[in-house]
Amino acid sequence: MDIFLQQIINGLVVGSIYALIALGYTMVYGIMQLINFAHGEIVMIGAMVTITCINLLIGAGVNLPGPLLLLAGLLMAIPISMLLGFTIERVAYRPLRRAPRLAPLITAIGVSIVLQQVAMLIWGRNYRPFPQILPTTVHDFFGAAVTDLQIAIVILSLVLMAGLFWLIEKTRLGRAMRATAQNPEVAGLMGVNINTVISMTFIIGSSLGAVAGVMVAANYDQAHAYMGFMIGLKAFTAAVLGGIGNIGGAVVGGLLLGIIESLGSGYLGDLTGGFLGSHYKDIFAFVVLIGVLVFRPSGLLGERVAERA
Repeated sequence: MDIFLQQIINGLVVGSIYALIALGYTMVYGIMQLINFAHGEIVMIGAMVTITCINLLIGAGVNLPGPLLLLAGLLMAIPISMLLGFTIERVAYRPLRRAPRLAPLITAIGVSIVLQQVAMLIWGRNYRPFPQILPTTVHDFFGAAVTDLQIAIVILSLVLMAGLFWLIEKTRLGRAMRATAQNPEVAGLMGVNINTVISMTFIIGSSLGAVAGVMVAANYDQAHAYMGFMIGLKAFTAAVLGGIGNIGGAVVGGLLLGIIESLGSGYLGDLTGGFLGSHYKDIFAFVVLIGVLVFRPSGLLGERVAERA
């Protein structure tokens, strides 16, 4: 039972990160009907900028507690990621807004490759260790081990998700985003600035992606220039699992995918003598993706975005 509980906890931690990244995918798709495959690279850049900033502060002799150093890194990474997301939308996607749907999709893949190569030029191909600045206290929870970092990841993810729900449902920008998602032409006639709404969608999604990138780096104690590809595909799978275009579906899909991946790599690894263990945990995400596309293409919670006229 304690092993099962441990896998559930691990799955919730990883699933919270997947959900946070999946929100960026599902917001952009809900409004633009576009899969922004460059979102994974924004997650990676958020992690790399944070690590670089923390190392510079430590190297300069800045004597601050670990959480404050992490906060300083985030305060540098989030604006950079937001600016990057805005630039990508403005330069790569806006000119193709009325183009055939395949054109922006290919552009998104191209932007992803460009960002990955630029990151390699800046930070190199080697893994960058995450600075050991955070507490490593381990708590016992009914026989399972839970660290302060894991607790912080889950709580911060839930807070950010709740904040996004509030933004979408209760603010003027949220109403404009929902109107644009339903019908951008009619929303424009009603006075909604479509360009501003789309830009803000990319900016918000990129900020969440930057935070998620730091969570990934802190959870695995490392980051590298090509980490965004796999984490982005998994988050996209989570968005499809929950129902891409559906904010709640992205959260549910991320948490479910994290639990499925954790349980699968743990238990199937034991049953197969380690053949399908943690080294093959990526298999489960894509098995889930194939299963959803075959048996329920709309996802578990469907899609709330109305068909456009």
